[in-house]
Amino acid sequence: MSTSPADSLLEIHTSALAGMSKMPGHFERWAALAADEYYPDADLSEERFRLRLVNGDEALTALWSRHLTAWDFAENPQWACGTSARTEERRTAVYNRLRLGSDVRKALDNAVPVAKVPGATVITRKFTPWYTPEGAAARSFYWTSYEQKLRDKGWSDAAIASLDEASRAVVERLSNPEQPAARQAKGLVVGYVQSGKTANFTGVSAKALDAGYRLIIILGGTLNLLRAQTQRRLDMELIGQENILRGADPSDLDSLVGVDYVGDDADWPEFVQHGGRPSTLGAFDIERLTTRDNDYKSLAQGIRALEFEKREPTLPLHDPANIHHAAARVLVVKKNKSVLTKLVKDLKQIHGILGELPALIIDDESDQASVNTIDPKKWERGSVERTAINGLISQLLKLLPRSQYVGYTATPFANVFVDPGDVEDIFPSDFLISLPRPAGYMGVHDFHDLNSSIPAAERTYANSQEKAHVRGIYESTGDRLREAMDAFVLSGALKLYRADHGVPNGPFRHHTMLVHESVRTDDHADLALRINSMWHEAGYSSTAGHDRLADLWNSDFARVTEARAADLPAPGSYAELRPYVSRARQLIGAGGRPVIVVNGDSDRYFAQLDLDFDRTPNVWKILVGGTKLSRGFTVEGLTITYYRRTTQQADTLMQMGRWFGFRPGYRDLVRLYIGRDEQFGQKKSADLYEAFEAICRDEEVFREQLAHYAVMVDGEPQVTPMQVPPLVAQHLPWIKPSARNKMFNAELVEVRSPGRPIEPAAYPFNNSSALKRNTERWRPLLDTLSATPKVFTNPPDSSSSVARTFEALAGTVTHGDLVNVLTQLEWERPGHFEPHLTYLRQLDGSLATVSDWLLISPRLTASQRIEAGILGSVPLSLVRRSRQTGKASFGRIASVEHRAAAQRLIDQAASLPGAESSDGIAVGRTTGVALLYPVVEGRTREDVEAAIHNGAADPSKIVMAFTLIPPTSALNADRRLVRFRAKNSHHVNSATVPVDPSQQPG
Repeated sequence: MSTSPADSLLEIHTSALAGMSKMPGHFERWAALAADEYYPDADLSEERFRLRLVNGDEALTALWSRHLTAWDFAENPQWACGTSARTEERRTAVYNRLRLGSDVRKALDNAVPVAKVPGATVITRKFTPWYTPEGAAARSFYWTSYEQKLRDKGWSDAAIASLDEASRAVVERLSNPEQPAARQAKGLVVGYVQSGKTANFTGVSAKALDAGYRLIIILGGTLNLLRAQTQRRLDMELIGQENILRGADPSDLDSLVGVDYVGDDADWPEFVQHGGRPSTLGAFDIERLTTRDNDYKSLAQGIRALEFEKREPTLPLHDPANIHHAAARVLVVKKNKSVLTKLVKDLKQIHGILGELPALIIDDESDQASVNTIDPKKWERGSVERTAINGLISQLLKLLPRSQYVGYTATPFANVFVDPGDVEDIFPSDFLISLPRPAGYMGVHDFHDLNSSIPAAERTYANSQEKAHVRGIYESTGDRLREAMDAFVLSGALKLYRADHGVPNGPFRHHTMLVHESVRTDDHADLALRINSMWHEAGYSSTAGHDRLADLWNSDFARVTEARAADLPAPGSYAELRPYVSRARQLIGAGGRPVIVVNGDSDRYFAQLDLDFDRTPNVWKILVGGTKLSRGFTVEGLTITYYRRTTQQADTLMQMGRWFGFRPGYRDLVRLYIGRDEQFGQKKSADLYEAFEAICRDEEVFREQLAHYAVMVDGEPQVTPMQVPPLVAQHLPWIKPSARNKMFNAELVEVRSPGRPIEPAAYPFNNSSALKRNTERWRPLLDTLSATPKVFTNPPDSSSSVARTFEALAGTVTHGDLVNVLTQLEWERPGHFEPHLTYLRQLDGSLATVSDWLLISPRLTASQRIEAGILGSVPLSLVRRSRQTGKASFGRIASVEHRAAAQRLIDQAASLPGAESSDGIAVGRTTGVALLYPVVEGRTREDVEAAIHNGAADPSKIVMAFTLIPPTSALNADRRLVRFRAKNSHHVNSATVPVDPSQQPG
């Protein structure tokens, strides 16, 4: 062997790690065994290994990265000694099995840090495990090809492992394709807007095909353009060249006539290659029944296209002797009545085999068109009426008794409100999976300062997402449209500059701006004409134009880039950037058309736009419209968004978050120009940015609750998919997400919140009598507050380098006295607080013991403080809060600082009971913390002063709002956090089920 010593070590490690594919083992022994045959004199010392890592050996690091990441992500393997995936403890368990020394461990940790990313959240009902790691590894032809394709695209090992884990979570909950009895499973996968859900269902398709599913039907959007995008993605990354060519000789041009992609798609060489027809490599072929340019049509070659040959004719197709040798069929079809009708008609003509055929239906954007919206009141007695697409999906499920249904969406509320009692509908009765936020994704957290404790005056481009990326459009400052267009040109020039200075050009193939002001198509034409005029008047080649761009560079982009992208190349001055402005201007104005109106809803309309981001080399344009691009269609390269149109539908508003997505190499350049209202709350028009934030907060809370309740208790799920709707009902956005006839659910009976805040928001609205009665009920507890304020301190943290303090009046009340007050309170919505009150009532010993509560009434800073006594109490600091637009609920009660201090006391009591905090305040293990706020509704200081007369607050104008944090110990041995009352499927029009007083909660 003439292999160099460096390569020999790589080969030895490769062989050794391959031998440990199932689990890590004694590495020194495996390496010695690998070296024995060819490299008996190789230096296998740990010191040499460590030096190779320290010196940046990319090949060796990549090899170890793949294996360490796989072990880090492994779900509950026996060898891991109970350690959790993606933790330092798991990595230590791996090192212990490998028996590596401390120096090598440190080098590996530096080279391959543990990817501490969250896993998918799974709400499931019990299922029979069948998709084992061993079985998946034994049949992994298409998954292995897809995995390698992702690696070639630059996906990290952690990202691939995360996708592997999330797609496995779906496939293992489908029915075993080999099982004798036919069974359907239905599930829903919830991703983020523009977050790459296609990658997940491509992975699911690969694993399902390998496992034995032989018909994959993907419902890919409502337009040919969207369907073709999905088809191309699957063809390129999963199905591959050999299956597309179907045996044709790629060098014989005559045999390639009419074959997709060959000759007219520049990316054809990048399509997956399997090294031969899969059927000749011990796997199976995939036959496409749809192509890039052709949706499903009545089968030209007859029903034979859906006939499956059996190796053993006497055995059913799903038998292992047949299924793993049969070719698979894949269709990507529009959610279109005529297309799906043709498919259903063809399937009806196939007799016998459908009952043996394992099939998978994947419904992309499953809350669009798929959900039945016909009011049950209109159904004839005993029969269900369905909308066209919903009815056709239902027919597919009936025709294919072994079919599985998996919906994908970023806005799940309509799907989880589907009637679970309708067994022929698409309710995700078996599982609901919330995908983790992927690495590199720009989502709501990247545009909003959610729960930031940094005062507004101290926020900078470095510590504030809003300041870095959001530019408010206020009436007083004008529409800022020209500035947004300048930002588009400037950011395009910066992309070109980066491409010339070492940043890969791939991410900058497309560069787009989206302008959306109105839903009216007539307005779009006028707006496009206006932008065209502005473009020609902008003078981007003139001194005045360059001066304007220079000012924007110096005042905005240079500062944000310095704070957020110091590792990327940036010009030292605008003069250095100026040559790239000319090129950006040329690209945007190419063809004399810088603006494209996008407001049609037909395939013909989109075909004439030439907006196929896959097949068009460069799209550098300003797009006007927005509504028709709100579903499925990805605006590639979107950098500047100008958005002023609101909507009355929550899921529509979420889907309009086109500024969300992946922005490799230009995150710092992304800008959102969005409508703001300087008098939000006093005018009919809402602050669009705040309204969007409110909806995003509600969705985040929904995801957090799913994660909270996904934890199994004694091997049993706490919540099944049928019990999820109440979690949505508890956290609806400022408008209902779905029609009432889709909001059937169980009744939430109890929510247990040990160590977690309880903050009700629906206090009486426009009801001064109820407010006064509530205030009077709190009055006895106000006497426990000391007249001398205490100082509470929040220590420095990641958001602030200095300690932050506030004053508050404090006192102690017994648990019984607090619950007595809470029980008497009136609410805007009857039963609003009842699930929490059910829990609190049990904290007297029957569930757990809570002895007392530390009552804290925070004081505002001296400059903002307005104090008044309430029914003769000590003076309390009154606070201003406003209700959410369109709701009777407040958006938030407790301030971030106050809640942080309260949470710190609870957490400290759990870990160090009886210990005093840094401010000398301590609570015991059985003590809860209650923050109490006398709230005056309003926006100004004058609103508060108007509620005070002769130094006393008017009790009819005070909302006694509160946040409770029970002690962490306030939970019994069963550890269940929620309880539900059984639903009644007859109540199809109700969001909740009426309570039967004779029923016991359970």
